[in-house]
Amino acid sequence: MGITKKLFDGIIKCGANAVTMGNHTWGKKDIFTFIDDKRLIRPANYPEGVCGKGYRIYDCKNKKIAVINLIGRTDMNVLSENPFLVCNKIIEKIKDTVDIIIVDFHAEATAEKIAMGYHLDGRVSAVFGTHTHVQTADEKILSKGTGYITDIGMTGPKESVIGMDIEASLKRFTTTLPEKYRVAKGECILNGCIFEIDEETCRTRKITRVNA
Repeated sequence: MGITKKLFDGIIKCGANAVTMGNHTWGKKDIFTFIDDKRLIRPANYPEGVCGKGYRIYDCKNKKIAVINLIGRTDMNVLSENPFLVCNKIIEKIKDTVDIIIVDFHAEATAEKIAMGYHLDGRVSAVFGTHTHVQTADEKILSKGTGYITDIGMTGPKESVIGMDIEASLKRFTTTLPEKYRVAKGECILNGCIFEIDEETCRTRKITRVNA
C-alpha cells in the first residue's frame, strides 16, 4: 500500500532504472521526501500540478527511452484525468526527441488496458498493464509493432490472495466484516515480462513472460 524510501532504494539496488507507481502512490507519506527522484514516475494523468513526474526520459546505449506511467479510470476509485488523452499529449510532445517509448498502464479493467494497447499501437514500443497482480497469457506484438500484455503479474508470496494472507482475505469475503490485510509469508514468485526491442526500428520483436 505505497512505497517507502527503504523499499525504493532496495529496488534500485537490484538494478532498476525506473520505478513506476499506481493507485497507492500516496500510500506512505515518506514518498514526498523522494518524489522528485529522477528514477521515480507517478501516473501522468493525476491532476495537473500534482508533485512528481508522469514520465521521464533516460539515456541508454545511445538511445533515448521515455517511460510513461498512466492510471486507469474504470473501477479504480482514483480521481484522474483521461489516460488516453493525456498520453496523446505526452507522445506529441516527446515523439521527435526520443527513440523508444514504454508505457505502464496501471488499471483494473481488462478492456481498458486492451483498448490502450490498440490506441498506442505504432506510436510506442511497448505497453504493459499492472495492478491486478495476476499475470495474463495474452502477450503479443500488435499489427503496427507495439509489444503488449494486459498484466505482467505480481512479485510476492506464492501461497496468497494476490500477495495477502489467505486467512485474512477469506475472513473478509466470508463474513463481509473488515479485516486488516496482512502480507502472506512463505515462498515468493517473481512475475514480469521481457520486451526485446529492435535497435533499428524501435519496435518490439519478441516478448517473453517471466514466471519464476
